[in-house]
Amino acid sequence: MDKFLQAAIEEAQKGLAEGGIPIGSVLVHDGKIIGRGHNRRVQNGSCVLHGEMDALENAGRLPAKVYQESVIYTTLSPCSMCSGAILLYGIPKVVIGENVTFMGEEEHLKSRGVEIEVVDDATCKKMMNDFIAERPELWNEDIGV
Repeated sequence: MDKFLQAAIEEAQKGLAEGGIPIGSVLVHDGKIIGRGHNRRVQNGSCVLHGEMDALENAGRLPAKVYQESVIYTTLSPCSMCSGAILLYGIPKVVIGENVTFMGEEEHLKSRGVEIEVVDDATCKKMMNDFIAERPELWNEDIGV
């Protein structure tokens, strides 16, 4: 398995262990992780800390060129908010663990020139399927249903 997707999965598992939603993400530049995060909406009482947003937050302020040369890995297809951040910072590529349990804004990202790679990872799918079955109310809250 790709080591960066594995790091995103480890972030998702941390979130689940903390009582949160198991979605993780890492931001990679020049072959190094420069930001990592996981969905912390429950843990922090936040309305915006999805996995990708947390990874970007933890990367800190960076020059535009760094974002424009980076790849963001996420265990789940990015929602509208996270896709907006990807577009805002000009991140050119997104590697997605899975998009079966949730299809985010992949077509919108593609239409704006972002390269999308869907891995269709069994670990990511099982983690989300199990979570959705166990905590449907929390999952629905996370996706705005």
